[in-house]
Amino acid sequence: MSLSKREFLQVLGAASAAGMGLGTYADADAATAQQGLYDPAPFGNVSLLHMTDCHAQLLPIHFREPSVNLGLGAMQGQLPHLVGEQLLKAAGLRPGTPQAFAYSCIDFEKAARRYGRVGGFAHLSTLVKLMKQSRPGALLLDGGDTWQGSATSLWTNAQDMVEASKLLGVDVMTGHWEFTYGMARVQEIIEKDFKGKIEFLAQNVKTNDFGDPVFKPYVIRDINGVSVAIIGQAFPYTPIANPRYMVADWSFGIQEENLQAMVDECRAKRAQVVVLLSHNGMDVDLKLASRVRGIDAIFGGHTHDGVPVAVPVGNAGGKTLVTNAGSNGKFLGVMDFEVKNGRVQDFRYRLLPVFANQLKPDPEMAALISKVREPYASRLAETLAISDGLLYRRGNFNGSWDQLLCDALMDVQGAEIAFSPGFRWGSTLLPGDAITRELMMDQLAITYPYTTLTEMSGATIKSILEDVGDNLFNPDPYYQQGGDMVRVGGLSYSCTPGEKMGQRIGNMRLGGKLLDPNRKYKVAGWAPVAEEARHAPGQQPIWDLVESWLKAQPGGHVAARRINTPTLVGVQGNPGLTKA
Repeated sequence: MSLSKREFLQVLGAASAAGMGLGTYADADAATAQQGLYDPAPFGNVSLLHMTDCHAQLLPIHFREPSVNLGLGAMQGQLPHLVGEQLLKAAGLRPGTPQAFAYSCIDFEKAARRYGRVGGFAHLSTLVKLMKQSRPGALLLDGGDTWQGSATSLWTNAQDMVEASKLLGVDVMTGHWEFTYGMARVQEIIEKDFKGKIEFLAQNVKTNDFGDPVFKPYVIRDINGVSVAIIGQAFPYTPIANPRYMVADWSFGIQEENLQAMVDECRAKRAQVVVLLSHNGMDVDLKLASRVRGIDAIFGGHTHDGVPVAVPVGNAGGKTLVTNAGSNGKFLGVMDFEVKNGRVQDFRYRLLPVFANQLKPDPEMAALISKVREPYASRLAETLAISDGLLYRRGNFNGSWDQLLCDALMDVQGAEIAFSPGFRWGSTLLPGDAITRELMMDQLAITYPYTTLTEMSGATIKSILEDVGDNLFNPDPYYQQGGDMVRVGGLSYSCTPGEKMGQRIGNMRLGGKLLDPNRKYKVAGWAPVAEEARHAPGQQPIWDLVESWLKAQPGGHVAARRINTPTLVGVQGNPGLTKA
């Protein structure tokens, strides 16, 4: 999947269109910056806009990109497994620029203070309107993970995000974390709130009893006289990565054969453009694109990869363009197709960073956001502590936010070891920022928040780490079931990502001593997926535990975390690893 010279030039063109001149406008007022920055020339006759994985972030935030995104085997050195300077080099972007800030973790704190926050639905709304004004008939696609990730989305049972999505002008969406509100709530929103406004698509979700489709598999829309088919692909491993009882009547999966049938059906209905709106994760999409013919482009999500280029993948039917549009409302993908003689002839793709300081907030969206937040304002704003260090989460292994959660779990529950899920969502705090209840909840707002304290043998602990490691590093993307490595507190270990299942984890030590496979250890955790965990005695939501821990910190300050990351073996020089 290496890029040809022509495709590399398209990368440079994408980077240029994504605001190469932002340095000129960094200190300008929003109106001037907006006019100068966000005016990529229209191209062709069909345009599709793409956002994904906003995780219910209605307001602008800081969000640090990963310093570790390991690619192994054939994926080493390939997008999306490039970080830091390697990613900037591939995209033709200079360090120290606003684009470097948007796409990488390099000098993050300095750049964040220089260029400000990203995302925010009021600012994203302005950008969407700008793109739709210059691209008549353009559709806005939402890749999912929209209804979960904030306190207000949890407390309103996702209603705040439902209203915001309708106002934003979303045309089509698929899902993942949406399903953690349960089957009844998902169907209620689709049948009542979305009816006649937003299409919710998923070709790969069927009923367990008769295998009937739960959702529409696709829609066909006319854009400027061109028939465009959009097929939906929900996260295939929802019942594994999240509690099965929340989707007890439904089966998921990649459903490759059914997808091919849906593509063929759309083509038989004379669709001139066929795209997949996917929540597979980019590695899965790249493999899928090589095996399913007839898809012009995949608009991907789940892995939060902000990739500034559409990656072309060859297959039996020609080529499929694979994209991924980052997370947290930080980017808007813009795909322009030139369609002639019944097929796509050419394209232009841009991944536009949403710089909140450079876009005027849309007044109507800003008013809606204020309205839905007003009942919770004082509760959201309460300061629980001050962070003395940078708090971030994104990456294959522990981030400083993850470390804070592990430390709190161990301290409050008297555990020797802590496990925290390998979630990728959650806003970033700069040193000196207040940890408000809202910012804490950005890391914790889920519908199965229970804490656990379990006695586990050393052998069981190794088995858990090996199992999660295989989900992350299995060489076959179809066996990568989502998330990053479980975050670990208290226990040091080594990880050899390129090894086989059962042989990746080694040198597990607690207090300097090797873990005894036969001894029992107290292990704290949260977010259990088993149904019986909901009813275990003595549980409390993770946010109650963390809030009490934060409020108990000496002087009201949380010291910078010493991050417990594994010793990595066999990955030196991997372009998905940087010290930035």
